[in-house]
Amino acid sequence: MNPLIEWTAAAVIVIAAFFLLVGAVGLVRLPDFYMRLHAPTKASTLGVGGVLIASMLISAAQGRPGIAELLITLFVFVTAPVSANLLAQAALHLKLASRAPVPPGAVPERSPANDRSS
Repeated sequence: MNPLIEWTAAAVIVIAAFFLLVGAVGLVRLPDFYMRLHAPTKASTLGVGGVLIASMLISAAQGRPGIAELLITLFVFVTAPVSANLLAQAALHLKLASRAPVPPGAVPERSPANDRSS
């Protein structure tokens, strides 16, 4: 096998492992559900995608087309955002509170412009 392809696949796996580690640390360290939901859906999707891309490189070097890896990558990139959206909608429906501060002016009812006492 070509050493350039092996080194490229190894580099992609290391980058993917970094994203997976960031997603795992974010899942453990972030304070509330909404923030915890953001970390694994973004970082872990990139991590899994990187591992699958490295697998496609190795399979192509061995003469296999890598169709299975391509389908898995497409499935992960489609289902992760959809499942995160459904989890967030369920949390909103249950009125799960967030610890994130609300920026001024983000909610029209709370903005100082609407606090006219005349």
